[in-house]
Amino acid sequence: MPRPKTKAELLDLSQKNFRKLNDFVDSFSDQEQHTDFPKGTLNRNIRDVLAHLHHWHLMFLDWYKVGMSGENPDMPAKGYTWKTLPDLNRVIFEKYQDTNLETSRQLFNDSFNKIQKLIEKHTNEELFEKKRYKWTGTTSLGAYLISATSSHYDWAYKLIKKVKK
Repeated sequence: MPRPKTKAELLDLSQKNFRKLNDFVDSFSDQEQHTDFPKGTLNRNIRDVLAHLHHWHLMFLDWYKVGMSGENPDMPAKGYTWKTLPDLNRVIFEKYQDTNLETSRQLFNDSFNKIQKLIEKHTNEELFEKKRYKWTGTTSLGAYLISATSSHYDWAYKLIKKVKK
């Protein structure tokens, strides 16, 4: 499916890729779901991948809250730049090491639902008009949401598929 250009397309693709990812995880046995990936990736298992997605949902929700209040959010996070994403992703990875897969899945599902509700409350124009909000810079709110949802879920699906071959 092409990159979403409307609210309906954004909701559809984010939900479709969310379901695809969850269905894919469900296709593995319980033991396979808890087995570590071969060495070579930061996220070492399905729990890590889902926790990563959840945390990026939370970061987006924070950017949104701060940005919509008229302030400039720390993006991607306080003390990090887009060039230091590997360092930030390592911190995210470490944060969830004491979280089990079941909790990680619940957190991911809950934050997904929060993002969906946020999308629902906006119009097409609010989502896809570039430069509408100062905090989104030259892009649109929708572009950030695509990155935080459908595109990120697709990345996760492909990563799990690659390492589970």
